[in-house]
Amino acid sequence: MSAKIETRVELPLSPEPSGKRKPDPCALVIFGASGDLTHRKLIPALYALEYRGLLPENFAVIGVARSENSTESWRKQMRAAVTEFGRDEMREDVWKRLAAGMHYVSTDFSSAGGETEVMKLLEQLDKERGTAGNRVYYLAVPPSAIRTVVDKLGERRRPEGWMRLIVEKPFGHDLASAKALNDDIVTHFAENEIFRIDHYLGKETVQNVLAFRFANGIFEPIWNRRYVDSVQITVAESIGIENRAGFYEQAGAIRDVVQNHMLQLLALTAMEPPADFEADAVRNEKIKVVRSIAPPDPAYIVRGQYGPGKIGGEKVPGYREEPGVAPDSNTETYVALKVFLDNWRWAGTPFYLRTGKHLSSRATTIVILFRPAPHPPFLEIAGEGLRPNVLVIHVQPDEGISIRIGAKVPGQGMTIQPVQLDFQYDRAFHVQLPEAYEKLILDAMLGDATLFTRIDEVEAQWSFVDSVVSQWEGAKPDFPNYAAGSSGPKSADAMMARDDRLWCQ
Repeated sequence: MSAKIETRVELPLSPEPSGKRKPDPCALVIFGASGDLTHRKLIPALYALEYRGLLPENFAVIGVARSENSTESWRKQMRAAVTEFGRDEMREDVWKRLAAGMHYVSTDFSSAGGETEVMKLLEQLDKERGTAGNRVYYLAVPPSAIRTVVDKLGERRRPEGWMRLIVEKPFGHDLASAKALNDDIVTHFAENEIFRIDHYLGKETVQNVLAFRFANGIFEPIWNRRYVDSVQITVAESIGIENRAGFYEQAGAIRDVVQNHMLQLLALTAMEPPADFEADAVRNEKIKVVRSIAPPDPAYIVRGQYGPGKIGGEKVPGYREEPGVAPDSNTETYVALKVFLDNWRWAGTPFYLRTGKHLSSRATTIVILFRPAPHPPFLEIAGEGLRPNVLVIHVQPDEGISIRIGAKVPGQGMTIQPVQLDFQYDRAFHVQLPEAYEKLILDAMLGDATLFTRIDEVEAQWSFVDSVVSQWEGAKPDFPNYAAGSSGPKSADAMMARDDRLWCQ
């Protein structure tokens, strides 16, 4: 067990930075308003923004779904959702301001004239709420429904005001479907009006990767193949598929997490410094990284599926026993692989990626393992106590950054022991971190696409995933191959052992 040194920075910070630019007057239309995402994330995020005075004064929200409901009932349901899932206390004055502009429309966009009531309500809100014809359309709907909604929205486009489209992941199922979906959307929306959302990019700790790398002169000079031995990126979840069999049977871990979250974390970790932090400058550097990923060696691709086990002391079923899952399903719930980047900075440096469901704990980390100190006398004196330096970015939970260094143990002799330097957001800044959707919804209203995925990046991500999935065609894996509540398949540990390495967390 290594010793631990905690650093605490006492800063007299206000809860929110001042001078934040407010969006233009606008209406936000949420398609899929009866769904879990709206309850757990979207409306609580809007309440948090209103709580901090970040929404425009002239603002309205329309929830659209096929489910029968009334505006009054929907408002009550959303209030309960904010109370349960929001990060702030329920204040009547804040809720009344937000709820005054909230409306619900029950309609089916696939039917003739299904969009008429929504469009009439938007025109009414332009007059009553002063939303000025500006629209943000949030598509929290299955990919199969996107084309219908987009076509109707495009056909009813008005010359006044701006339009922005937020599209939830997954954006397609593979490269071909992603291209086809984009072709449908760009018929009516320009690229700068399309905001393909990956909520991981809205997390403060993910954004801080850029600040950590490029605002600190001590790290960038050693952030390359000469000093870094390897990089590990982990997205581990203790939960299972949570009644999402219909989606997960089609996606699996590689489409659900690797294609978006993990490749985004990889791109931010490995990218070159952008010329500035405008949207296209950042995304230009990210796409270079994704395009440089070499097709992985089949010997360094592991997939797994959880069987029965225990989570938190309680028995849980295996994946094949989950409701809606085929009893002989070969859908993977775990993926681990080693990749290399074909570029100057990282040539020859392995990047190890792993993600899985129903693992022993929930953690998302980026681990940078540096090459060991080259001074032989210390190696002879310190022995096992002299370990390579390790830098860990904790994306979630316990958001922060830790660095492992070697220090002399007090007393005679040169005994070296690893110690850990810690930075934690809550202790340093004394604030609760905002939810990712707060940042992303606000950025979309502001027209800032920095944290959204551009189409060339989406296509590069799918191209890589397709290269992996194609190697699985026709194969019948020996599933299940890890117990729920474990650390994953033993073959993932064996993959690391072949390189004389271990998983770090």
